[in-house]
Amino acid sequence: MTFRRIIVLTGAGVSAESGMGTFRDKDGIWTQHNLEDVATPEGFLRNPRLVHDFYNARRRALRDAKPNAAHLALARLEQVVKRSGGDLMLVTQNVDNLHEKAGSHSLLHMHGELARVICASCGARGAWDDDLFADTECWRCGATGVRGLRPDVVWFGEMPYGIDDIYGRLSSCDLFASIGTSGEVYPAAGFVHEARRSGAHTVELNLEPSANHHDFGEGHYGPATQVVDEWVSGLIRKIEV
Repeated sequence: MTFRRIIVLTGAGVSAESGMGTFRDKDGIWTQHNLEDVATPEGFLRNPRLVHDFYNARRRALRDAKPNAAHLALARLEQVVKRSGGDLMLVTQNVDNLHEKAGSHSLLHMHGELARVICASCGARGAWDDDLFADTECWRCGATGVRGLRPDVVWFGEMPYGIDDIYGRLSSCDLFASIGTSGEVYPAAGFVHEARRSGAHTVELNLEPSANHHDFGEGHYGPATQVVDEWVSGLIRKIEV
């Protein structure tokens, strides 16, 4: 079977071997931090300093993080699919920029990006690599505090970015792969159902079976740097036949 319209969903597991923390594992980020305090609009209103400290630390960690073999394999797959006349859309739940560092271009950050900010007052958006503080002024309108700049990430209770585009692609894809996700967070956990409705082949690649692994037609389990690289190499061989 030749796959021409591919969607790949990635989660925290694809970046874990690059030193970026996962969220829901035993030692994940949400076992160390209360998500209501650092990942909700209400938490930001209560204590913007705490939220900024949390994201400043993660932004600093991201500066030196490098893409691993899984990121590089997906960038290679995108190039091969494009050369063959097909279409690949990489949807990531991750707010890191490791896919970009690896060379991926057809990329949608459904949960926003750690290295970008948005102004709550005027909506200005832009790249941001430095620390962010409550008194940092928006470059466009000058707003500060909770009405000023915040990380351009999607917090719990907010609408993911590009969701209409994602569902549109899922409705016509012939291959859907989910990599490094827990299978517990919606709407992403439901993407496999949308893909199956379109008749797509579905594949899960994960360290271990996810909460919704039974919904996939195929599964590969182990470290992302191993299973993603092997799966991509096999898929490329089929595409280039």
